[in-house]
Amino acid sequence: MHIPSLIEKKRDGHELSSEEIESLISDFTSGEIPEYQMSAWAMAVLFRGMTPAETQQLTEAMMNTGRVLKYPKNSPPKIDKHSTGGIGDKVSLVLAPLLACDEAWVPMIAGRGLGITGGTLDKLESIPGFNVNLDEKRALKQLERIGVFMIGQTEDICPADKKLYALRDVTGTVPSQALLVASVMSRKLAENLDRLVLDVKFGSGAFMKTRKDAEQLAAAMTSVGESMGVKMSHLLSPMDEPLGRAVGNALEIAECVEILQGGGPPDLVKLIVDLAKKVSTTPRKDLEKRLKDGRAGKNLSRWFTPKMATQPRWRRFLSYTERRSFNRCAPSQRES
Repeated sequence: MHIPSLIEKKRDGHELSSEEIESLISDFTSGEIPEYQMSAWAMAVLFRGMTPAETQQLTEAMMNTGRVLKYPKNSPPKIDKHSTGGIGDKVSLVLAPLLACDEAWVPMIAGRGLGITGGTLDKLESIPGFNVNLDEKRALKQLERIGVFMIGQTEDICPADKKLYALRDVTGTVPSQALLVASVMSRKLAENLDRLVLDVKFGSGAFMKTRKDAEQLAAAMTSVGESMGVKMSHLLSPMDEPLGRAVGNALEIAECVEILQGGGPPDLVKLIVDLAKKVSTTPRKDLEKRLKDGRAGKNLSRWFTPKMATQPRWRRFLSYTERRSFNRCAPSQRES
């Protein structure tokens, strides 16, 4: 395939065939296409966009560069959530152990910081000794034991997204809706989910600046997910100010622990429960109770085992963050 011709085709606003998209992604993943040519193609996509058919084909091509997770027969329903990112967005770290109380499995292939937003993996790695680089075998064992895992892309799972994700971050192509949809959905579909809830943010602190843009993005991701047999739901949430009170990887972890111990800022707790209700069959009052009585927090304790973060180091980490914590900060506007 002549890559410059393919770049020109998209630059001029023409639709790419499924064969062209599949070949492009396969050759980029294998290293046959250099980053400078892939950057030019990504910029063409940013300005020209992709049709719904192209976006779905791109998603499938990226997913198929790696393995799709397989689970034991008759295992619990597999549920996940994705956020498009915002300042102080640490929802996944509380939502996952909360959903695990439903006897559901929450396999989460998470991302790192993109643009101005912090990544879930970056937050977890602020915990001394925490390992986000589990291979598939170890991740599935953890899923069977506690109902949750959060890992990054591996060489076997969505390697195309891992490469393209990093490239978008340094080439000014993060806002592309087609590339964002393909990135998110290829990763999530590789988890082989039953249900997925999307937290699509809009406002000055989000990639989508208007509610209309957020609605379009949610519709595009929902269309791709449903076409692959996943039960989809979404929530549009404003991001004109930080979520909760804490901003910064370690401080956000401490705030999550506070919520799982029955406290935390009301705006963040409400969003977590709102999202949980989208994919859980448990009544809202019971979801709230699981946060208040610490039941969800027990799943967190099982998650942070000595193998991941030794107890003395974990205690020192919490003591350090609490001394510098948000508790002395003024309440956010959402609580006033």
